[in-house]
Amino acid sequence: MRREKEYGLNHPRDRPGFPIPASSVIGATRSREVGDERAMRKFLASAKFLAGTAASAVLFSGAAARADQPRAWEVSFQEPATDMMRQIERFGNYTMWFIVPITVLVLVLLLACIIRFRASANPVPSKTSHNTLIEVIWTVGPVIVLLLIAIPSFQLLTAQYTPPEEAKLTVKATGNQWNWDYEYQVDKTFSFNSAVLQDGDRAKAGKEDRNLYPRLLAVDNELVVPVNTTTRVLITATDVIHSFAVPSFGIKMDAVPGRTNETWFKAEKEGLYYGQCSQLCGKDHAFMPIAVRVVSDAQFKTWLETAKTDVPAANKALMAEIDGTNKVAAAGN
Repeated sequence: MRREKEYGLNHPRDRPGFPIPASSVIGATRSREVGDERAMRKFLASAKFLAGTAASAVLFSGAAARADQPRAWEVSFQEPATDMMRQIERFGNYTMWFIVPITVLVLVLLLACIIRFRASANPVPSKTSHNTLIEVIWTVGPVIVLLLIAIPSFQLLTAQYTPPEEAKLTVKATGNQWNWDYEYQVDKTFSFNSAVLQDGDRAKAGKEDRNLYPRLLAVDNELVVPVNTTTRVLITATDVIHSFAVPSFGIKMDAVPGRTNETWFKAEKEGLYYGQCSQLCGKDHAFMPIAVRVVSDAQFKTWLETAKTDVPAANKALMAEIDGTNKVAAAGN
């Protein structure tokens, strides 16, 4: 109806075979011209508004602190922030080409058996005990499917344990009941503890925005790493088995007491990324989050120099710089 009113379409006088006076034609033509001009003005205004909004969104998103975290009713992976996670996502989509047809085939066979071979429709059951063709198909078919899945699976597994280059930063993550210790193995080694952020401490920490710092995922001190830098993570535990997992990075490694495991990642996008201990480790297992803040090289160097002596001050200065950059970007739009 809105389209008909704005553009004068589908009027009874426009239908073929209906006599239309000349005056009506002229009036209708002028009305259409006026309607077209109004519609065009509305369209141009809307287009201008949408273009401005899109540009603002693009500029703001480039500078804004991006946070990747679990979302309600999420049925797929979190948006990948590393090439390794993209490979995992591609492999997951690849396996779906086998999972869906096999599931449908099994369902069809079950329905066929239920309908065709029920007692009322088939009172005398078949006494067939051997069929060479069927046995060959159900033996060779699964073997081919397993080979098609195994080859890219082994390639992905090899890539996960083979960094493309020597790590430029090494961090040791130690799981405790129920928090994490991070030790930066640089020229002057330093460490700090990272625990779940309590609601009463949000204002003091400047982390009241629950969209950026969600409940049960935000921490008091994030693990800070530079963007586009291969980072080695040495993982262990002090008490029970924990697990260091960040979905957007495509990493998950168990933290075992008395043993040091190793993983790596190379984050390609700045922002905040959240994970959790994914190994049942005690009554407060649900309160052991992992938060990784990925920043630019310049921001990381500035943070690192201050963090060697004062981690809280370094974090506060880093957050102020990021917030200031976001505000400037938003004001410029």
